[in-house]
Amino acid sequence: MPVEDPQEHDPFADRFARALHQAGAGFETHRDLAAAGEARGRGLVLRRRAAVLAGAAAVACAGVGGALLLPGDGGTDDRRSVAAATAGPSPAAGEDGGITAREMIRTLRNLLPEGRISKERGVGTDREPLMPYAQVVHDDGAGGGAIAVSLQRVEPGSREAREATTCPDRTFVPYDACRTTELADGSLLMIFQGYEHTDRRTDTKWWAAELVTPEGRRVSVSEWNAEAQKDAPVTRPEPPLSVEELKELATAPVWRPMVDVLRERQRPGPDASPSPESSAPAEALPPAGAPDERMRKTFVSLLPDGLEVKKHGGEASDHAYLVVDDGEGASMVQVNVQADMSGAERQLFGADAETLPDGTKVVRRQGPGEKGGRDVVMWTVDTIRPDGMRVVISAFNSGAQHTAATREAPALTMGQLREIATSPEWRDLL
Repeated sequence: MPVEDPQEHDPFADRFARALHQAGAGFETHRDLAAAGEARGRGLVLRRRAAVLAGAAAVACAGVGGALLLPGDGGTDDRRSVAAATAGPSPAAGEDGGITAREMIRTLRNLLPEGRISKERGVGTDREPLMPYAQVVHDDGAGGGAIAVSLQRVEPGSREAREATTCPDRTFVPYDACRTTELADGSLLMIFQGYEHTDRRTDTKWWAAELVTPEGRRVSVSEWNAEAQKDAPVTRPEPPLSVEELKELATAPVWRPMVDVLRERQRPGPDASPSPESSAPAEALPPAGAPDERMRKTFVSLLPDGLEVKKHGGEASDHAYLVVDDGEGASMVQVNVQADMSGAERQLFGADAETLPDGTKVVRRQGPGEKGGRDVVMWTVDTIRPDGMRVVISAFNSGAQHTAATREAPALTMGQLREIATSPEWRDLL
């Protein structure tokens, strides 16, 4: 995985978290552990906007010709209310029974408040495996802001369904507000108010709403205070829709029959077997965003004496983090354990790597943090066993990379990080 902010490297990439350890392409440099931690901290809901939003927008530009103006629309300021939009016949089905890009755009336009609409683009079900998607720039007179919506089916009760409406971990993702509420019909709605860049390098704000119904309908809405989510100047102090308007857009009844079209098109044949995750009862899955308990216990057991664990978290598969304090201030420590990384050994462990008697290779690195925290430093010990098992651990002189340093150096020394990374106890997790 490249060293940039994962959101920058592969905008809204749904595959990012899952493929990180499966593809063997992750953790290619000394910056990878922090980037992976941040990516996981965002939560699947925040990363999944990649495949459904930015990725779809790219295809929309190529396949629909960028801005798609609807006949009779002409960029007028006429907006219908949500009630009017949902009162008439459903715009869900195209000629082939699917959803067209034109229908997605028209539905989004009809649900927006008064304002000038421009830069329309969309993707329908003919662009599978991308989900139906629409994006416009809405200007209410205070400046244009991009607004996007996408539709998806998720398995009710699955980890994916719960992660979609789980607020990200503030250890990795700075934001102004985030809350999840249960609606009267049992749907879960998350409203997120944050920033396009975790290091706040620009003033671009990103607000999002994620709705998941008990039946597995998922509606994702995003908006920005700029006309594009990346590399566009900020045009207004806040995104164009208020929090209440964002909620109304995500919960508009018109989206639900459109998501049902996806269910009809994706319904398995008589010989199809359910996936292990889809057949697992919801109560068998760990809470969204919860670290593997064995991983956490192993990590804590390997800490030196004198450290108090203030916070913990991570991904259930291979990543965990702790915020510890020795009385001198908060210090984040995070670890990643991966199997079968032999293919990356030559790239990651050069001639300067230390080789232990059992064949384990060790590389140490010390440098500045890379997520905007003032005076933050990052100390890393990276190891790989002869069988390809890789354990990499990093420590910071702050409780989070994007916040200012709380102490001069991390709470653990390089020697202590090396001792943790080379511990044989990690083998029990694989």
